[in-house]
Amino acid sequence: MPLYTTLTVDEHARLYVWKITESYDELATGMRLKPASEARLSGMKSEQHRRGFLSVRALLHAAGYSDFDLYYDASGKPHLLDGRYISISHSFGFSAIIVSDRLTGIDLELRRDKIRLIDYKFAEHEMKSLNPEHHDDYIARLTVIWGVKEAIFKIRNEPGISFKDHIFVLPFERTTGHATAELHFGDRHAPFDIRFLEIEDYTIVYAFEK
Repeated sequence: MPLYTTLTVDEHARLYVWKITESYDELATGMRLKPASEARLSGMKSEQHRRGFLSVRALLHAAGYSDFDLYYDASGKPHLLDGRYISISHSFGFSAIIVSDRLTGIDLELRRDKIRLIDYKFAEHEMKSLNPEHHDDYIARLTVIWGVKEAIFKIRNEPGISFKDHIFVLPFERTTGHATAELHFGDRHAPFDIRFLEIEDYTIVYAFEK
């Protein structure tokens, strides 16, 4: 299908979301890729991953860019040649990018019960105020928390950062679409402004350092 939705976050940032319903051939038709991207794509064994890769390039086009405007640094973090910031995420049937004048990170997750099995590995601090017996939307809240930590990690992108020990999400109301989080790593104590939304069975979280 065409672009699923776009969202103007503020005067500095815009979010783009694609629902991946096309076949690989449909997505690939007319799409130009630089040689490094063609090599990366040909090395993907999963049809799902290839479609996700191409859907991100379709989002780039929707944002006024092309694959030739995107590059990755040594750590795998994406950048745009014009100096604007970009963050990318895709999961199963959706992909999303955010393009911004300020540093940003995004995460897109399918809400699944299996996240409950690893809650203690990344949300020990948050579980002090979040209980599966008291919150009937426990899975949805937990998915937001995971997404927050992924988005912040994409912003900082520093080896050694632990989701459980270094990134903390303050209690939030899911209906507001806003939250606050903090990174405590080394000598750095940094607050982050968090926004999130739900589309179908997915949660999108994006973050900006305050």
